[in-house]
Amino acid sequence: MKLKLFICGIILFLTFFSYAENNRSLSSEDAQLYFISPSDGEVLKSPFKVRFGLSNMGVAPAGVDMKNTGHHHLLIDAQKLPELDKALPSDEVHIHYGGGQTESILHLVQGKHSLQLILGDKYHIPHNPPVISKKIFITIK
Repeated sequence: MKLKLFICGIILFLTFFSYAENNRSLSSEDAQLYFISPSDGEVLKSPFKVRFGLSNMGVAPAGVDMKNTGHHHLLIDAQKLPELDKALPSDEVHIHYGGGQTESILHLVQGKHSLQLILGDKYHIPHNPPVISKKIFITIK
């Protein structure tokens, strides 16, 4: 009986994520995601504040089902973009701001770093088409 319940739970979990990944939220055609600060090429001391900008769409926490909204995901030193039709990973490279935050304090080690933003929908899946910022580079002294 426990095995049947376990298998049913797995099937429900996979069905939910399969549905979510195949039904991506639409983005506004003219949506723009960008950094308010820091600026590309800026030299900073750690810790520092990073502020996210979004135009022509709104910010809403993860799990909130509102048209033309999403929440920020920050990529730090990502070598490539993650898969854009699946939920964004959550690790030291992919930082989720599922509470709808528009700024954060970052602690980075000395050296050159890249920062990039991706907007995720209620399920942390990039919109269709994806809303992605330009990659910027900063140096921590």
